[in-house]
Amino acid sequence: MSKFTEVAKIEELKSGTMKTVITEGHEILLARVGDKYYATDDRCPHMKGDLSQGKLEGTVATCPVHGSQFDISNGQVVRWLKGGLMSKLGGAFKSSRALTAYNVKVEDGKVLVEF
Repeated sequence: MSKFTEVAKIEELKSGTMKTVITEGHEILLARVGDKYYATDDRCPHMKGDLSQGKLEGTVATCPVHGSQFDISNGQVVRWLKGGLMSKLGGAFKSSRALTAYNVKVEDGKVLVEF
């Protein structure tokens, strides 16, 4: 049975920022774009890079390790690896995988994520 769990207060994130939250046994990337909040897995499925340390452009988060990009609104892969030799080598070992995207709602100034 799923339930919503508080992971942050709305004032903890400014628009265009993201951070890692650990709750309910999950390491979650929490991001704010405008007045919307998004939650996905925090670790890149390629080499476990910390996505919260990467770049956020709109709803696209870029992994700081190899440049893989994910749409945090749905977890889908936008680009798997950045290109060049590392891309060819990395792609040979791991195929692209989407992130798990979690439902988010805001109530009474609290950001809640469904697990």
